[in-house]
Amino acid sequence: MRKRYALFGHPVAHSLSPWIHAAFARQTGIDADYVAIDAPDFAAALAAFDGDGANVTLPHKQRAVAACASLGERARRAGVVNTLSRRAGGWHGDNTDGVGLIRDLTGRLRLDLRKRRTLLLGAGGAARGVAPALLDAGIGDLFIVNRTPERADALADALGEPTRVRTRYFGDLATLGEFDLIVNATSATRGGALPELPMALVGPRTTAVDLNYGEAAVEFLAWARAAGGREAIDGLGTLVEQAAESFRLWHGVQPDTDPVYAELRARQASLVSAD
Repeated sequence: MRKRYALFGHPVAHSLSPWIHAAFARQTGIDADYVAIDAPDFAAALAAFDGDGANVTLPHKQRAVAACASLGERARRAGVVNTLSRRAGGWHGDNTDGVGLIRDLTGRLRLDLRKRRTLLLGAGGAARGVAPALLDAGIGDLFIVNRTPERADALADALGEPTRVRTRYFGDLATLGEFDLIVNATSATRGGALPELPMALVGPRTTAVDLNYGEAAVEFLAWARAAGGREAIDGLGTLVEQAAESFRLWHGVQPDTDPVYAELRARQASLVSAD
């Protein structure tokens, strides 16, 4: 019997997740359907869904916590859910964003994250999903900057590592010096409104990562390259890796992400060349 899965968000028309999960299903021989559901009202959309599992994206990752009867350790630490699995007692929530980012950076890109002085831009659902995993990967000091300082402080408090985690205002950025790793976890660039970032944040060994992909990542990556950083990486690899972890949670099978990532990257390159 075909199992049913979905992605809930608003908007979701741009998402590559249905294509990725269809590729994983073909690769593993699993009979599963995966669709994107635009959900302005998350609670109502989820209540109407009778499938086996779901992913949750902007702007509902924190709302998804309240829909869960139980949470995995990663979701508890992050305070956000991006993966739902239907169980007898209700929805079980997990978060695969952090493991997706770390697998992309340390696995595919062979980066050593240990002791890296790190700047995290944003304190919403995406930032909450990856911050614990960055700390677990052994980064050095983590500076969190958000337009709303209270949200940055709340995330820092939730992480519970005051000797490693600090919060700053956007106005403080010019005084902070260079970072080894800069992660853009804001959704601002989706509206073409990247916060003003001083180039002094970037040095010759800086890796800049945008959790967005496609057009939403262009402005941040252009800034990082213009500032002279070593590497500027979009979120396509993270997207594929977090999807693979969700797939494993649902089906008990770990898909091979390399061919899926390679095809998506090739498609992206062909679209750019066509322009």
